[in-house]
Amino acid sequence: MKILLAGETFSATTSVASGAEVLTSAAYVNGAAAFNAALAAEGISVTQVGGERCPAEFPYDLEALAPYKAVVISDVGALSLLVTPEARAGRVGVNRLDLLKAYVEGGGGLMLAGGYMGFQGMFGTARFHDTPVEDVLPVRCLPFSDGLEVPQGLQASILQASHPILAGIEGPLPPILGMNKTDFRRDGSSRLLASCHYRGADWPLLSVRELGKGRSAAWTTDIGPHWLSQDFLAWPLYGRLMGNIIRWISGD
Repeated sequence: MKILLAGETFSATTSVASGAEVLTSAAYVNGAAAFNAALAAEGISVTQVGGERCPAEFPYDLEALAPYKAVVISDVGALSLLVTPEARAGRVGVNRLDLLKAYVEGGGGLMLAGGYMGFQGMFGTARFHDTPVEDVLPVRCLPFSDGLEVPQGLQASILQASHPILAGIEGPLPPILGMNKTDFRRDGSSRLLASCHYRGADWPLLSVRELGKGRSAAWTTDIGPHWLSQDFLAWPLYGRLMGNIIRWISGD
């Protein structure tokens, strides 16, 4: 099985001052290294288009998406998909959020993952609220900054252990260190599989939806560091859980 992952790459520039001297260094980080390796062990091949490459290289039509059983959008905002080089040059072109909606309705799988640039985003900059991508999700994005940072850890509650995504997932999930707050669709179209309780409210962690011929999943925390704790990444069932999500949204 082959899937497409968009996002999860970061460029960081650091300046260090020592007296009058300032040293600046740059680093490039792929936050999906553990995710990609875990899925490979599950027999799932990941083609990754890093966030900086999404404007130019994310597919422009359904034909280009057809080889992929599912698409995962992780830690890259809506503008990186909307503002193509053509749009930046002032030319009319494709809306790739509309494209993703059509992909799901036609039988594709979509997973939106959390992070500072997931859902509406830590500072409200991911901007998936009121978009065609939100239309096909099992949750609605909040129209403001939705990031929840919890360094002491959040414990997930499994709500529907019989669902195929949770097959073989035994015992409690390891802690997560943050998540995006969302509004679960309570119209009967979606299923809430896991949530986290914080300050008197229960926030969706994992939810799924069937729409048209396709399926979608909302995983409202990271697929890697830092919200996904090292305990979670070292958990023997991390790969199985991620693989189960991908297989379910792919219709397998």
